[in-house]
Amino acid sequence: MKRLLTICILITSACILHAQSGLDKSATEIAKEMMPGWNLGNTMEAAINWGSNPAAVFNNNGGLASETAWQGTKTTQQIIDFVKAQGFRSVRIPCAWVYGHISNATNYTIDATWMARVKQIVDYCINDGLYVILNDHWDGGWLEEHINATGTTKTKNKEVLKSIWTQIATEFKDYDEHLVFAGLNEPNVEQQSVVTSLVEYEQVFIDAVRATGGNNAKRLLVVQGPSTDTEKTCNWMTNKMPNDPIGNKLAIEIHFYYPWNFWGMTKDESWGNMFYYWGSGNHVSGSTHNATYGEESDMKALADRLKTCFVDKGIPVINGEYGVIWRTNISGVNESQEKHNASIKAYYKTMNKLCMERGIVPLAWDTNSTGNNQMTIINRSNLAIYNPYMMEGIKEAMEELGITAIAKIKANPYQNNPRIYNLHGQQVQKPQHGIFIQNGKKYVVR
Repeated sequence: MKRLLTICILITSACILHAQSGLDKSATEIAKEMMPGWNLGNTMEAAINWGSNPAAVFNNNGGLASETAWQGTKTTQQIIDFVKAQGFRSVRIPCAWVYGHISNATNYTIDATWMARVKQIVDYCINDGLYVILNDHWDGGWLEEHINATGTTKTKNKEVLKSIWTQIATEFKDYDEHLVFAGLNEPNVEQQSVVTSLVEYEQVFIDAVRATGGNNAKRLLVVQGPSTDTEKTCNWMTNKMPNDPIGNKLAIEIHFYYPWNFWGMTKDESWGNMFYYWGSGNHVSGSTHNATYGEESDMKALADRLKTCFVDKGIPVINGEYGVIWRTNISGVNESQEKHNASIKAYYKTMNKLCMERGIVPLAWDTNSTGNNQMTIINRSNLAIYNPYMMEGIKEAMEELGITAIAKIKANPYQNNPRIYNLHGQQVQKPQHGIFIQNGKKYVVR
């Protein structure tokens, strides 16, 4: 008979969800513990029907069914457990709040059923000791497409933004540092003059969250660079960050979809061809689809610049989305599916290694769609790796940097958590021999 010997009876502050000491961590310390990350993409930001003018629509037509509008799998604890087991240490939950989830348009009340469902998914992640980034995603474009609005429209936008973030922050104010709020997603800012308005909106977000008190007084908050573009963000926001009464608790977000010919282009154009092959050693002789820009040296230069502009000043960078499509039907003379697969792996490995070495948190975009030209790592319907090349690249970067999957397994104060993990952060069903973690305690199975 197996004998369980508890070797750690005293639960330290690092093992309790609402430990005050965790809230005293700096943004840089928290960011380090979030690497690498994964997106629950095409899920809570999805919509049943955007309508002809989504920016003008505040309704409750989306409901819970919108969760599976763009991908067919409802999120479960088992899915998040599987994500955790791959080594990811944070989950970004892109989320819509205004379009399709407003029960009272007069005062912008978020539907209680929707709020409860979002909270349930957040708790799935918290159960597994993962960090969570919860944002206001594109949301029908009510704000992100109108950052340059003026007059009464701008006044109303600020009113709506304050209202929804006050509601979200109030709902989650007791959660510890493992829950992170991100004000927007990809604010459309293509001119430097509009950055002033963007910063004003971000100030509304910060002030709304801080005003709710509780753990929100010290929570890590994320603001977005103009169009979440690396160069625009470095050029226009390095010395133009919003003010936060709490020092060392702001991060800035960019997204990295680059180069376009590799990550998203699906047919050759007169001005240029698709890139099938990316990275040193992966080009194919005679092919017209080798990358001609945007490879390792360009990626490194952009990562170095983000480090200089922000990370070195105590402002970690959240690479909230990155990825490339996997082309599964490459054939023909001077073409190679094998080299394309190697290019996918190289891209994900290089991205993660460059980011994590520089204090940038990489969060892979994952659509949960299969077939050609998809940006999917995990098949959620059968809890399996869909794209091994993406996953292998991420894991090799972790291994080379000495990052393990265990990220301080915690007990959820809202429910008993019977899940058992090994020291690699992987869930196990029947522990045999060794040291394991359950409900925040280490124990030995002899």
